[in-house]
Amino acid sequence: MLSTLERVELIEEAELLGRMITESEVAEHYRHCLYILNHDQEAQDLIKRFVKIKERYEEVQRFGRYHPDYQEVMTETRHLKRDVDLHPTIHSFKKAENQLQELLDEVSVLVGQAVSEYVKVPTGNPFFDQKSCSGGCGSGGSCGCG
Repeated sequence: MLSTLERVELIEEAELLGRMITESEVAEHYRHCLYILNHDQEAQDLIKRFVKIKERYEEVQRFGRYHPDYQEVMTETRHLKRDVDLHPTIHSFKKAENQLQELLDEVSVLVGQAVSEYVKVPTGNPFFDQKSCSGGCGSGGSCGCG
């Protein structure tokens, strides 16, 4: 019975933490940028064009430079990727997305370290991955935590 009550309390605390993150300025900014992105027709058209060229790129990659459209598709893909990356609405959204991911990574590492310094928390971010691994990963230091 006691472990069940403790478990319920932990779940409630986790839900509270989730609400705090959801209501944070970082999450609000992310949702605002997502809304703007979804309603920016120019950005949406650019994304659709990029998805189409990406499909052509993947087809061309199967044959490599021997594909008749190789050079054209490679050049068009690079130009379109640059246009997508530099579009102000898309850039703002990606920046907000990265900020939210950093917050989630930080919280994950803090929760993991609160349990034990040896808990591995895969964040996908080398900075946090190194902090969450204190030599107990068993990889002989190849992960960089050594």
